[in-house]
Amino acid sequence: MLSRLPVAALKNQSALGASRSTFSAFRTRATSQVRFTSSSSASSATLESLFTSRASLISATLFSAGSIAWYTHLYGSLPFIGEVHANSLADDGLHPAAYPWSHKGLFDSFDHSSIRRGFQVYREVCAACHSLDRIAWRNLVGVSHGADETRLLAEDVEYTDGPDDKGEMFQRPGKLSDYLPSPYPNEEAARAGNGGALPPDLSLIIKARHGGADYVFSLLTGYIDPPAGVEIREGMNYNPYFPGGAISMARVLWDNLVEYDDGTPATTSQMAKDVVTFLNWAAEPEHDERKKMGIKAVILFSALFAVSIGVKRFKWTVIKNRKIFYNPPKDLNH
Repeated sequence: MLSRLPVAALKNQSALGASRSTFSAFRTRATSQVRFTSSSSASSATLESLFTSRASLISATLFSAGSIAWYTHLYGSLPFIGEVHANSLADDGLHPAAYPWSHKGLFDSFDHSSIRRGFQVYREVCAACHSLDRIAWRNLVGVSHGADETRLLAEDVEYTDGPDDKGEMFQRPGKLSDYLPSPYPNEEAARAGNGGALPPDLSLIIKARHGGADYVFSLLTGYIDPPAGVEIREGMNYNPYFPGGAISMARVLWDNLVEYDDGTPATTSQMAKDVVTFLNWAAEPEHDERKKMGIKAVILFSALFAVSIGVKRFKWTVIKNRKIFYNPPKDLNH
């Protein structure tokens, strides 16, 4: 039968087959291109939505601001932005070193023996000029001294009280409820006795100074001779840790200045460490109790969180583990 077909018909059939194969190949190529284009467009749309979403912008901004704040906290300034100050770095004082205080950790408490020695240094050295208005004798009970010992210390101080039945003020021995006495009756007397400078109250001095305990310790042990080119006027002393370098308070701690009851060598650094520990306790008398309560709270809330997770899993396990079956309706026509 094929022999009866004309040659033109056979040529038309071969041309039609070739065109069909060419069209199928083009269709396959176009389909693959469309699929590739759709996947690339979907990925580009995902990236675009990721970079333009509000949550991503906020997260990036917070991350950048946090990184800059942490860098400036560690190193003080940014490397690509110069510092502009109206004063020199010496006017701000030398930055103190970070010392390993025994109460610095999350689970560490005060060294109460050091508090007792620090109170002795304060009473024999610092109390001549500085007050401690926020600490009463009763605050020492159970921390550095016993009740009877503290009562005897309070009775050694005379307090003005009254008026009595005749309307006159009188002197009486101190009680546990009395606050530690101030060395001066008023601010004017304090300035007059210190060349015009007012000795600060030491109750919150650790919290009131940048650097805290590290700064006060460095200040007490950092007295040196002024370097070449630095002039200190008469009546002032040079201390690089004090802002400006010139401080009216002279060096007050020297080796063997006090005699500790427990036999601890009274070096300058030991006395500075003890009195700073005492002043840190004076600024935070609740320090040890706060840490104990914090540990109890962490343990309690951790247990409650574990119990809540268990209850949640128990309550939701029936819903989350169920299986849903679909039974299609039967066609009654078949």
